Amino acid sequence: MGWLVTIIVGFVVGVLAKVLHPGKDNLGFIMTTLLGIGGSLLAGWAGQAAGWYEAGQPAGWIASTIAAVVILAVYTRVVKK
Repeated sequence: MGWLVTIIVGFVVGVLAKVLHPGKDNLGFIMTTLLGIGGSLLAGWAGQAAGWYEAGQPAGWIASTIAAVVILAVYTRVVKK
């Protein structure tokens, strides 16, 4: 059941990131979900490094969405070239 929740949360975070990031992003369902999961992982790692989260504690929705927007911005810059 944990994987299903991870995928659903990843999709929601990915959709939020796509809404907040300006420009046209041609990402499908799977890439949007991977974007959100990556944002959650990045936010969790950065939060643990900064001392905001303990090991094993999930990152928050806001931090995950911000990290997903950062990943999306980097992705669009790399793909554009």
